[in-house]
Amino acid sequence: MKEKIIRSPFFYVGDKYRLMPQLRKLFPHKISTYIEPFAGGGSSFINTSADRYIVNDINFYVVALHDMMKSYAGRIDEFFQKIYDLISRYGLSCSFKNFLVPDELKKKYEKTYYAHYNKAAYLQLREEFNESRDILSLYLLLIYGFNHMIRFNRAGQFNLPVGNVDFNKNVYSSICGYLHFLENNDVTFSNMDFANFLDRQAFDENAYVYFDPPYLISDSEYNKFWDESEERRLCFYLDELDCKGVRFGISNLIMHKGATNEIFLEWSRKYFCYDIRSNYISFNDNSVKKSSREVFVTNYAETESETVIFFNDIKKSGKDTEFSQMHIAI
Repeated sequence: MKEKIIRSPFFYVGDKYRLMPQLRKLFPHKISTYIEPFAGGGSSFINTSADRYIVNDINFYVVALHDMMKSYAGRIDEFFQKIYDLISRYGLSCSFKNFLVPDELKKKYEKTYYAHYNKAAYLQLREEFNESRDILSLYLLLIYGFNHMIRFNRAGQFNLPVGNVDFNKNVYSSICGYLHFLENNDVTFSNMDFANFLDRQAFDENAYVYFDPPYLISDSEYNKFWDESEERRLCFYLDELDCKGVRFGISNLIMHKGATNEIFLEWSRKYFCYDIRSNYISFNDNSVKKSSREVFVTNYAETESETVIFFNDIKKSGKDTEFSQMHIAI
């Protein structure tokens, strides 16, 4: 198992970077083929040890970004030169290269000076991307855009506003780590529906499938096309994998802001369920009753974790849901 956690250079919403120290302890010890149907930014696969990786996402541009980065594996200097040329061409700030925001602007806009400085250049870059569809330009929009999101309007135009960020040492380090991983590992990307993607796989004995689907009861931008029918279809497919003897793990929210994912909760009773301390849950709150609860569910018990949780009772009172649980050593 890898020791250092690598940050994805896409800084994707819903990224599992901060959760990987917990999650990879729950992954199987030996993985031949790591398969991921909902890859997003990719922090999960780049922090898992396997012989090869088959990675998918339904979002065309997410996969195009991964493929673009893969094309520069072994050519890291060339990639950075092209990025720096684009930054210079548009006049964007780049704190990593000491292309800094003027001090007077920092004083005037103490907390938002990057957004004010880069706005005009960012909008020009955005306009030209919408004409050219150049994926390297899209990556730069992702770095400088609000919350590093990928968002298109109904007309198919990228419409995310500028963010209060720039190209810094964290971006540089994450690119280096990701390109190094792609250079030294066998990784294949695809762009299709999760079920179609999985139907094409030949699962060997030590294959492992990790699912990080859109969360039904959260309100993130990338979840807006996920509904109850998709949740049920996913649960049905997971049962099919279990019948075939394929090992899987899945992350999901059971509770969030007063809502309960009843579909996933009921389905999860058949398998091993682990608590995950996530961005949705306070690290200082160890009580059973919480506003949110994220879990990791598996159909195997070969993990480094000491306990597995089985939800055996649900108590509802108004908008609150309380889970009684048993902790069983494994």
